[in-house]
Amino acid sequence: MDIAKLVRMANQIGTFFQAMPDHAEALEGIALHLQKFWEPRMRREFLGALEAGHADTEALLPIVREAVQRRRAALE
Repeated sequence: MDIAKLVRMANQIGTFFQAMPDHAEALEGIALHLQKFWEPRMRREFLGALEAGHADTEALLPIVREAVQRRRAALE
């Protein structure tokens, strides 16, 4: 799967949840959405690209990066 597309999709999710007044709830919502609605292959490729420092992941919203870092184990 195209990493740029995964980053774009993750940022769309992040943009939605970023509007929430409770930051912790937004982080949980992002991670939960990725866990529930992204198939394991998508999550593996996304997490692998983040870990490898893939250039496309530089465009990732800070709130998405934070959510993934906090809930990485659940997303693997």
